[in-house]
Amino acid sequence: MRRRFRAILALAAPTALVALLQVAAQLFETWLAARQGTAALAGWAVVLPFALLMQMMSAGAMGGGVSAAIARALGGNRRDDAAALVLHAALIALAAALLFAIPLALAPRTVLGWVGGPEAAEAAAPYAIWLFGLGALPAWLANTLASVLRGGGRHALAARVLMLGWLFYPPLAWLLVEPAGMGLAGIGAAFAVVFWIAALAMALVVLRGGAGFAPRLRVVPSGAMFHRILAVGLVACGLAAIANLTTIMVTAQFAPLGPAAVAGYGISARLEFLMIPLVFGVGSALTALVGRAAGAGDWAEARALAWTGGGLAFLLAGACGLLVWLFPAHFARAFSDDPAVVAIAARALGVIAPAYAAFGAGMAMYFACQGAGRMGWPVAGAVSRFVIAVFGGALLAGPLGLDGQFLAVALGITAYGALTAFSVRPNVWR
Repeated sequence: MRRRFRAILALAAPTALVALLQVAAQLFETWLAARQGTAALAGWAVVLPFALLMQMMSAGAMGGGVSAAIARALGGNRRDDAAALVLHAALIALAAALLFAIPLALAPRTVLGWVGGPEAAEAAAPYAIWLFGLGALPAWLANTLASVLRGGGRHALAARVLMLGWLFYPPLAWLLVEPAGMGLAGIGAAFAVVFWIAALAMALVVLRGGAGFAPRLRVVPSGAMFHRILAVGLVACGLAAIANLTTIMVTAQFAPLGPAAVAGYGISARLEFLMIPLVFGVGSALTALVGRAAGAGDWAEARALAWTGGGLAFLLAGACGLLVWLFPAHFARAFSDDPAVVAIAARALGVIAPAYAAFGAGMAMYFACQGAGRMGWPVAGAVSRFVIAVFGGALLAGPLGLDGQFLAVALGITAYGALTAFSVRPNVWR
């Protein structure tokens, strides 16, 4: 147990540091959006699920598929396969970036209007054009190449590049939003600039053999190589899509109540999703360590690693949830001065925050499942979360009002964590 704990912490520590900087940057982003007014905060909240989806897919979902495929290849002493997987990963990143850029940069008012209504969509459109039009491709490339490094066990090297980006992002965002007068759009522009720099730096590191091997770029793309990444990555992307669709659908249920309700739930959703980067340090370590153990055929070790990391994530996310639950209004006021927004956000956090522990454990186990290539139960967990939060919320909102909707979100999160953890057992992982 102690050996596994040390192995997880050794890989998790640098990624966790990046995650803390990312959390700080995203909290700053929320505060900066709130300074532009309630309409701008509502516009930011409407874009939030799509921005989170892009980050989750590129870093943790398809990125996890890349990391797991390379880790399993290296665990089985197939270094040539690992080298060839880099080109396939980059091609997947290019295609995925276009799936975000085309609808959200070319037709933002239409797409976002379905979620938050025309007023919020109008405020969000310039932000979305910058964020996805210029930022989607570098975000996908930077996170994909970071996953290549993590698959090779070079978590610290990947962290150093991303750390610089998240340090540079907040001051640049403020400069573009307020002194430069770009408003909410400046946040998207800052994101694009930072990730173009990160993508170019990450490409240089990988090409120089930073992952422990030199990538092979002069290879004919192979269906078998794509399958090694996509078999895990597509399922994981589907799970990320379901998670964000859940947030989108719940947000849409608040839209008839006005921008204050949308913005208030948006603050709650942001703090909920901030558990993902906090747990990602542990999760990325589990993907690499479990992937290597599975590649070597040591399934007992793979399961033991998953439970050790899941317990660590449970404690980490649970501690954050307890703090938010004790002081929900304080966290809400950190993002908005609007009394109506603060009141709704505080009510949401008071109900949802205790479920953060189960969410953290479920996320860590999900990353472990990527390394093992066993994604069936995480799919069941994600679907159950969607059904409970959306349809259960619609039912509970009748007798309980807003608190019923918030309770359904918390129950959905708990179900996701329980079902994902339940999958890590001998008759599934073998």
